[in-house]
Amino acid sequence: MLRIGLTGGLGSGKSTAARLFAAQGVHVLQADEIAREMMQPGQPVYNTIVEAFGACVVHTDGTLDRSALARIAFEEGRVEELNAVVHPAVIARQAEITREIGAKDPTAVVMVESALIFETKHSEKGYENESWKSRFDCIILVVASEAVKIARYVERVSGGGLLAPERRKELDAEARRRLAQQIPDEKKIPLSDFVLHNDGSIEELELQVEQLWPVLRFAAEAAHP
Repeated sequence: MLRIGLTGGLGSGKSTAARLFAAQGVHVLQADEIAREMMQPGQPVYNTIVEAFGACVVHTDGTLDRSALARIAFEEGRVEELNAVVHPAVIARQAEITREIGAKDPTAVVMVESALIFETKHSEKGYENESWKSRFDCIILVVASEAVKIARYVERVSGGGLLAPERRKELDAEARRRLAQQIPDEKKIPLSDFVLHNDGSIEELELQVEQLWPVLRFAAEAAHP
């Protein structure tokens, strides 16, 4: 089995890359999706978040108001407090699913898509400090220019609709604030095994994925002769 970490900054297009790898046969685990499951009412992570951040992050139906939670986390400097609750649980669940896949298919390629593979200071109990080195056999980094990242974020949040200048300025500032919480690409590149450049079209990204896939497939098979 080959364990891959797929990462990239806000708006880099890592989710698009993950979908392209999934089409090749990769088992993709999305950190955000696992986190959403753990943040449902009744889950331990949900309970801890509500206790720490208060009723202001809860909708009237009892579900978490993720927008309010993100706003508090980023604007009030409480990101690491939130990460300390969510990351260990999500990482532990990723490891559990990976083991289950490996037990069924020893030559599987399992990919965890996460924006904060390098950034997180938290890990599943038992991992060393640089937990990503223990969790993954290789790292794939998706990069794009800051301007492209911000434009993609604004488009995603707005749904591609027209925005008033004030709202666009607000989203632009939010994107920059979030990017500032992440390690710059130039520092991530030396830590990565493969880099996908995603300033262009989806077809260009798809070609890079198709070229890399045989290398990953061979590595997975070689790991289990």
